[in-house]
Amino acid sequence: MDHKIKEMFTTSRGFPFPFGASKHPKGINFSLVSKHAKEISLCLFEPEKEVSVLEIPLNPYTHKTGDVWHIFVQDLPSHYHYGYRIDGPYDPLKGLYYDRRHVMLDPYCKLVANHEQWGAPDPPSYRLRRGAIAPLEPFHWGEDKHPNIPIKDLIIYEMHVRGFTKDPSSNTQHPGTFLGVIEKIPYLKSLGVNAIELLPIHLFDEMQNPYKNPKTKKPLYQYWGYSTVNFFSPMTCYGSRWATVINECKTMVKELHANGIEVILDVVYNHTAEGNQEGPILSFKGIENPTYYMLGPNAEYYDFTGCGNTVNCSHPLVRDLIRDSLRYWVLEMHVDGFRFDLASILTRSHDGIPLQHPPLIEMISMDPILAHTKLIAEPWDAGGLYQVGTFPAMGVFAEWNGIFRDGVKRFLKGTDGAVGSFATRISGSEDLYGKGRSPAHSINFITAHDGFSLGDLVSYNEKHNEENGENNRDGANDNESWNCGVEGETDDVEILALRERQMRNLHLALMVSQGVPMILMGDEYGHTKQGNNNSWGHDSRLNWFQWDTLEKNQGFFRFYQLMIAFRKNHPVLTHCAFLKKNEVTWLDQKGDTPDWHSKSRFLAFVLPDVDNKYELYVAFNAHFTEISACMPTAASPWLKIVDTFQKSPKDFIEEKQASALTSPCYTLPPHSAILLKRKT
Repeated sequence: MDHKIKEMFTTSRGFPFPFGASKHPKGINFSLVSKHAKEISLCLFEPEKEVSVLEIPLNPYTHKTGDVWHIFVQDLPSHYHYGYRIDGPYDPLKGLYYDRRHVMLDPYCKLVANHEQWGAPDPPSYRLRRGAIAPLEPFHWGEDKHPNIPIKDLIIYEMHVRGFTKDPSSNTQHPGTFLGVIEKIPYLKSLGVNAIELLPIHLFDEMQNPYKNPKTKKPLYQYWGYSTVNFFSPMTCYGSRWATVINECKTMVKELHANGIEVILDVVYNHTAEGNQEGPILSFKGIENPTYYMLGPNAEYYDFTGCGNTVNCSHPLVRDLIRDSLRYWVLEMHVDGFRFDLASILTRSHDGIPLQHPPLIEMISMDPILAHTKLIAEPWDAGGLYQVGTFPAMGVFAEWNGIFRDGVKRFLKGTDGAVGSFATRISGSEDLYGKGRSPAHSINFITAHDGFSLGDLVSYNEKHNEENGENNRDGANDNESWNCGVEGETDDVEILALRERQMRNLHLALMVSQGVPMILMGDEYGHTKQGNNNSWGHDSRLNWFQWDTLEKNQGFFRFYQLMIAFRKNHPVLTHCAFLKKNEVTWLDQKGDTPDWHSKSRFLAFVLPDVDNKYELYVAFNAHFTEISACMPTAASPWLKIVDTFQKSPKDFIEEKQASALTSPCYTLPPHSAILLKRKT
């Protein structure tokens, strides 16, 4: 029954679906699921006001259907903010954390009324707890459409929105924002990438880091963003104003699409910023904790994430939330795909047992919208579940191939017994994906945000994470790195030359491998994090893209850029199926049967073009001494395109300027590689 409350707004019963705050011609419908709540009040706020304008109690006899609480408010101004005050038992031993002293954020909120200033001092107490009822401005997509680039043809660039343009050397008008990314689209195109994979842009609390930098004594941040507060709202600090962040995010996607670049989001559905019993109560925990999180027999939080809590992904309500979030980002925000952080958690039951047919993964894989996007799993978790090559996704999900990463690094630094694995990895990892899948299911990478950068991979044997504030205990201890003779910075000319040679070798290996390459922001100029392999807390040049350093390292950048272009121009490097015997020939240094012995540190192969127009010859010498590599005899001459031992610009000679080899054999210095081409 309609009634007046304090003569401000007219309310009615409302309806249970859709969840969240939905706009209608005559008002706003609010809907929230809470099974154990005894009382719920809808709290309405004016912007920037600490105290609510109005709190409307929801009568369980008229404003509740099943476990869904709902109310319709007529003529409610769209600039208002809202949240819920929820009363019920506070009994941690039963997993219940109701506390009506705090306002809870709606899990389906599309925009959180958070500040836009990163690391704002003394932020208001209500931040992260209020949702905006509706975006304030319309958006016109025009002729925008998904580029729909076949996944086998992607060159993925993993990047951080803030870090990409935050450094003053970026010379952007909107540093550290979605608009800043737009300003650098010409650079992305010149690099040659056609997909960007953004570290989390779902709203997170950048202040959520308990540590201080022991060197500077300054607080550290939750910089990477792997601590989600809300799965629908974009990170407000990535906008010029929090109220316009949705449209600015859409504008970024639209402009990237117009330039042929797809947008893949790194999404964190495995845990949230609320942590365990000692963490804050912001949303899920204070609304329906036993539903949203995995709890043990004594209501303790299962922690398969290393972050305090684990989202209960197998629960039907949580599955629907995740699917609705994914659909929202595709249908409303027009993104092209997702990389699922610690995706193995999505395959666990409510009590943490790995499932052969996980319902959430099946739901996504069979969804009429989501199944046609790029879906990439990080196929492991912090609880010891490692599913590279076995992620239970019906062949729909591609996988971050950590075995590729480790196999390539081992061989190129000269490890015994690595040659066979190296050959398997660069030919598409058929041992992992051969049953009903393709090389495109392997997302090949050497480096990522987590671990050493390319420059550090060849400069450090050990991690140096002291500035993270955890006494160097955090981060991986086994990085398969090699410092080339000296730990860290050096003026030794020979060591510096070897390091750059190794970086060229690693990039060459990635670009000539079957599968989908992913590169890390900053690797194109040899970015260093000074040996820090877990830089999640640093909002500084340690993580920021250094545009001034890029200008200084144009030689390596040229090689990096040209290798990307070479891959894109040679379809023989992007086969749809695994290589057959007539599609690759493996060779030893004499041009004969390959040497798979455990002490072998040389490998060469020939890839013939399917249209019989050309052949490629690639050889890697991971020995500590030079060798003579002999090419197969051929009617036409071999042209030398790449020699990683040479300095720029001789490290990559474009085909029109390339010279023919006059000898059937070529001397490869230690730790070097070549790429040759001949017309057939």
